Amino acid sequence: MNVEDPYEPELGSLPEESAGEGPESMETGTTSIGVTTEDSVVIATDRRASLGGRVVSNKNVTKVEQVHDRAALTMVGSVGGAQSFIRTIRSEAKLYEARRGTPMSINALATLASNFLRGGPFFMINPILGGVDDSGPHVYSIDPMGGLSEDEYVVTGSGMQFAMGVLEQEYESDLSHEEGIEIATKAVQSAIERDTASGNGVTIAEVTTEGVEIHSHEDIAEVL
Repeated sequence: MNVEDPYEPELGSLPEESAGEGPESMETGTTSIGVTTEDSVVIATDRRASLGGRVVSNKNVTKVEQVHDRAALTMVGSVGGAQSFIRTIRSEAKLYEARRGTPMSINALATLASNFLRGGPFFMINPILGGVDDSGPHVYSIDPMGGLSEDEYVVTGSGMQFAMGVLEQEYESDLSHEEGIEIATKAVQSAIERDTASGNGVTIAEVTTEGVEIHSHEDIAEVL
């Protein structure tokens, strides 16, 4: 694992709206996938939120958000904790750029995110962070205790075992951007077929040197 020295935010830099925010009962369940291609990152998630994986509480949840000019982060686990975590990382990335006059590298951003999970007030978060910088595309899985791992593709969430089988069979290191979208979408579709906490279409985040584009599709056939 190649991780830069962590960026240490100043005390008190945590956004006020996230301070003291506890876990909510609604969880996203989810299947989240991050895939690197030759020159981009594709993140794909399902769109279902559930209560304990048994009751569908929302069919149109966006589980991936932009947190950096060229990076996006997924939401997994407690909705309240995930939303607070995303606000925090987004604020710290903007603060870093304002102070230093240059965007934070994706490696440093991932390290910052893992440090916040290790010591922050967030509950049951297991996000994927994907981004592109001068060194190329990167995708990271961050476990709830702050462990950080980078790979060519990563999967988290309740449907991960079904999605992983698709990626193991079809992923290649020289994928084009369009092929990355197709494979990530197929992996989400596979999870939806078997995981009751995943469903209701797919949200795709396309991360390139030009920025981040996020779009949702109720019908997966629109993407494939």
